[in-house]
Amino acid sequence: MNVKIEPSWHKQLKDEFEKDYFKSLVQFVKQEYRTHTCLPKGPDIFNAMNYTPFDQVKAVIMGQDPYPTPGHAHGLCFSVQEHVQPLPPSLINIFKEIQQDLGQSFPENGSLVRWAKQGVLLLNAVLTVRAGQPRSHQGKGWETFTNQIIKKISENKENVVFLLWGGDAKRKKVLINPQKHLILESGHPSPLSANRGYWFGNKHFSKTNNFLQSKGLEKIIW
Repeated sequence: MNVKIEPSWHKQLKDEFEKDYFKSLVQFVKQEYRTHTCLPKGPDIFNAMNYTPFDQVKAVIMGQDPYPTPGHAHGLCFSVQEHVQPLPPSLINIFKEIQQDLGQSFPENGSLVRWAKQGVLLLNAVLTVRAGQPRSHQGKGWETFTNQIIKKISENKENVVFLLWGGDAKRKKVLINPQKHLILESGHPSPLSANRGYWFGNKHFSKTNNFLQSKGLEKIIW
């Protein structure tokens, strides 16, 4: 599968790799990739960390699990590969909120690599999935692993913005020290949540930038 993780993250997480739950998770994932079509591709599983080294993290956006449609997922939550059209509904609603909040026009494609390279960790709670079967890799150990990622950021960094969208993401709040970081919560950008009034108008993108700039950090070009 040729799975690699960026060195600064490996340093932070090396103890996790030796734990029994993670060894069991690795065996499960290898078996799944051997016997089913799974997403994202093996080399992309840790892309959230590979695009955003630990020392560069300024903001964290939590997703659930990868898009189950082949060709969409590439290891960054909510992001799709550049060729994907039409865009997933949740991503469209994210761009609509940015448009309302910051007055920016829609981007040319749905790849969020540009965010990741600016320090936005685009982390799913579960990093793999069977094609066509959402949440099929839940409860196998990924949640324990990604919880540790949140804890490491909370404990070892300061002035990070955590954007928690929807119930699954909000449950990560207990892992974050609110004295050191900014926590922003809202409904999920999915149509079901957004159309009920739980997403639009949260102004999370301007709030993130205002906080970062107040701490002497560069804003995100969303």
